Amino acid sequence: MNTELFIARRLFSSKDAEQHLSRRIVRLAVAGISLGMVVMILAVAIVTGFQGEVESKVNGFAAHLQIVNYDSNQSYQTVPINEGQPFLEKLNQLSGITHIQKFATKPGIIKAGEEIQGVVLKGISADFDWSFFAKNKIEGDLIPLDSARTDLVWISQQISDLLRLEMGDKFQMYFLNEDERIPRLRRFTVGGIYRSGLEEFDRMFVLIDLRHIQRLNNWADDQISGYEVFVDDLDQVENLGSQVRDIVLGSLDVDAPMLRVVNVKEKYPYIFDWLNLLDMNVWIILLLMVLVAGFNMISGLLVIILERTRMIGILKSMGAANVNIRKIFLYLSAFLVGKGLLWGNIIGILLCVIQSQFKVIHLDPASYYVDTVPVNLMIHHLLLLNVGALLVTLLMLLGPSYLVGRISPEKTIRFD
Repeated sequence: MNTELFIARRLFSSKDAEQHLSRRIVRLAVAGISLGMVVMILAVAIVTGFQGEVESKVNGFAAHLQIVNYDSNQSYQTVPINEGQPFLEKLNQLSGITHIQKFATKPGIIKAGEEIQGVVLKGISADFDWSFFAKNKIEGDLIPLDSARTDLVWISQQISDLLRLEMGDKFQMYFLNEDERIPRLRRFTVGGIYRSGLEEFDRMFVLIDLRHIQRLNNWADDQISGYEVFVDDLDQVENLGSQVRDIVLGSLDVDAPMLRVVNVKEKYPYIFDWLNLLDMNVWIILLLMVLVAGFNMISGLLVIILERTRMIGILKSMGAANVNIRKIFLYLSAFLVGKGLLWGNIIGILLCVIQSQFKVIHLDPASYYVDTVPVNLMIHHLLLLNVGALLVTLLMLLGPSYLVGRISPEKTIRFD
């Protein structure tokens, strides 16, 4: 039988100390631990949810990797490559790659009534993965890309509001090629409206049949801007990017144009650098909350020891060693910390579920790229938070527990 654990349990469940000062201080300490755990759960869930939401939106527009002509610059007026590339079969067999699709881009100006707006047409074909845009669809049907060239396009809710365009409305677009002085004019029809919440991209991209861009750029039917490659893990995008680059360069013919592979983190470094800074903020919050919880419990443990000096003296007079008495108070502290963590988990998880289901807290999409606070509640995050908080708090209590060794049984019993 574990005597120290038995005594700690009795002390933890004892009802005769309700009026003791230590009871009130311990309750405050437990409440502090609960509050700290709530803050830690919310911090991790919100930051990871925010990072995942923004990353998925950026990847939905730009893919994880793009294979383009080496001569293409950072603008959306690209140099074409041939559609049939020898590396495609090897890439489809590469582990970690989930999808490959053709694309083309072309900048232009929309004119609707008296309103104008500069946009980028993103040409798509029958191999386009609609999952991201279908998830963010406001209204409309998927563009039919298997038949003849269609004039239907998808615009964002932001462009729709700016230009007062609705489903079925027709509008004009103007395009200018480098070797032409007179802009080209085309008419399109709104076939769908989406809203991702990523304002920077919403006001820019219009989805269109890729064959329109081929015609506008005087390209052949087998010429495109490049290929978009999607991977199953964004954390592996650099590693997979290197593998894709080796396969692409190793498959090129001697007289073929040079190609390059661009990953999404290189293309939009300001977004991913900003997201990485959030990790530091989370670590600072976690450190502060654990320290606060630890100091709360230190104060509570000291008061408990001072109020239990007579018990300590009796145990020592019966032959109990200091290490055994220290174990009693460390077990008791573990029970109190566990109680605080339990309530903190209940409240934190409940708040996350409420926000996830009812979207109570809203944000400005222009500043935060999302319109509501996203949460990502993961089991392994909860386990790591609880285990880490429990271990760090108990380690902080090891020092104060040595106070037991300075209590003399003679003085405590005589004083009583």
